[in-house]
Amino acid sequence: QMQLVESGGGLVQAGGSLRLSCAASGRTFRAYAMGWFRQAPGKEREFVAAISWTGEITNYADSVKGRFTISRDNAKNTVTVLLQMNSLKPEDTAVYYCAAGGTAYSRTYADTTPNGYDVWGQGTQVTVSS
Repeated sequence: QMQLVESGGGLVQAGGSLRLSCAASGRTFRAYAMGWFRQAPGKEREFVAAISWTGEITNYADSVKGRFTISRDNAKNTVTVLLQMNSLKPEDTAVYYCAAGGTAYSRTYADTTPNGYDVWGQGTQVTVSS
């Protein structure tokens, strides 16, 4: 069974940090790009960060550049994708989703759109208080 499980969300004050983790199992996820997206109440799901299967290519939304860092660990049977979030702002409040997809073993694939991914986690809530 293919699944992505996010963890690490919570409540933090503005200026604080959180680290989200996504554990991928049940498929050769290490061959695929991974991404983080977020959705705030009443808003569409939006791109946050993405990383190619080797980790060579990373993309970030303008709103998080310089504050968030995406990374991945392609262990033999599992993949872990991290999103380190620093200098958090109230506008970062949302449910954060991990996603996997793209062309297997593509060195450049790190799509910034939800349509670029076909497997999604259940999400983890991040709340930043002012």
